[in-house]
Amino acid sequence: MKATRIAAAGVAAASAVLVLSVPAFAHVSVQPEGEAAKGGYATVNFKVPNERDDASTTKLEVSFPADHPLASVMPQPIDGWSVKVTKSKLAKPLTLHGEKIDEAVSKVTWTATGKGVEPGFFQKFPLSIGALPEDTDELVFKALQTYDNKEVVRWIEPQKEGQEEPENPAPALALSAASTDGHHGSSTAEDASDTSKAAADSSTEASSADSSDTTARVLGIVGIVVGVAGVAYGVLAGRRRTSA
Repeated sequence: MKATRIAAAGVAAASAVLVLSVPAFAHVSVQPEGEAAKGGYATVNFKVPNERDDASTTKLEVSFPADHPLASVMPQPIDGWSVKVTKSKLAKPLTLHGEKIDEAVSKVTWTATGKGVEPGFFQKFPLSIGALPEDTDELVFKALQTYDNKEVVRWIEPQKEGQEEPENPAPALALSAASTDGHHGSSTAEDASDTSKAAADSSTEASSADSSDTTARVLGIVGIVVGVAGVAYGVLAGRRRTSA
């Protein structure tokens, strides 16, 4: 009886570990490269996992929020995929860099020209977007994921505060506060400074390495000369003793 209870407890413990180790249900999401600051521009990635064992994802449609339209949306080319950017007229024109914009991107569609996202894999779909709105803390997109068996998964349910995550949550991009330096969180100058510093450090290290290498060579040559002189001195001393 004791052995049976121990075995049962072991099975229960193993089952609990298995349940806890199961990864969270994957879904289409969006994340910035770095930060997405209000009023600025950002590069974001829509991450699309394949959740089926017997079908490949062959199409992704991302609809942009109409309440916070974006005038500039540029996709990055992806091997094995074609991309289409759809624009729509705005009910209220935007002012961007002193110019009025009467249309904005309403949807971006990627279509596989090859195998698509096969089972067990995921794909990132990058976009450069802006200018980001300054009157909201996040942008909520709606995404449709289509498989080659014609199944369509609609990631369109917004996350409501204080409630559990919906079954098919819509991708949401969190926006950070705008930078106080007037560059809207741009890190170009900092990156350039870091690059220059890295180059200077690399140059210093290279100079130090060259100096060390030169010193080593000089010491090596001196050592050889001293060694030869010592051998010569020893030979001469031996000859003198023999002659005596």
